[in-house]
Amino acid sequence: MFPFDRLAKKTDLPKPEDALPGRAEALPTAETHFVNGRALKGPYPEGFKTAIFGLGCFWGAERVFWQTDGVYVTAVGYAGGATPNPTYREVCTGRTGHNEVVLVVYDPNVVSYSKLVARFFEAHDPTQGMRQGNDVGTQYRSGIYVFDEEQKQKAETAKAAYTKVLKEKGFGPITTEIVDAPAFYFAEDYHQQYLAKNPGGYCGLGGTGLSCPSVSENAAA
Repeated sequence: MFPFDRLAKKTDLPKPEDALPGRAEALPTAETHFVNGRALKGPYPEGFKTAIFGLGCFWGAERVFWQTDGVYVTAVGYAGGATPNPTYREVCTGRTGHNEVVLVVYDPNVVSYSKLVARFFEAHDPTQGMRQGNDVGTQYRSGIYVFDEEQKQKAETAKAAYTKVLKEKGFGPITTEIVDAPAFYFAEDYHQQYLAKNPGGYCGLGGTGLSCPSVSENAAA
């Protein structure tokens, strides 16, 4: 019999008191970016800014951003849950509440935050809830994790604009969560820049094929 109960649990966020305990120590990870050789954890150049996005399996999601002009470095990790320093196996159980996310460090003089948000929306289908294509679970939900009020406003504006575009083409409502950036936990070494290390590796991302209006694209950050 198909395990419907297990599927339902995998798509429900656990209560903090029910989440796995995790650990106090950070997981070992790569020191440098496999593609550009820059320090994964910094220090980053003065004046550069940070964004966090979740848009499905983080292997393909990270590649979207390291290929974007103006992005200095990217890293994959876990955020949005209750378990400190989770492992990939723990996240896959659905009992941490974490999302698979990409940390993006960018030069606001080259690429605006609004442009990154547009890239985010176009790279996946943000109407699918707790899944992305065949990947099902809370770790694949669509999310924008903002560091200040300006990022929040730009993310909300882009979401509203893209909602109109999608609605005209028959898509349902956008399920992207836009919340204050939580703690970011770097994923294990082998996940970092996975598709650069494994060019034929799995990528489950699939966009809608519709362009997202890049609101205030020329504005700083």
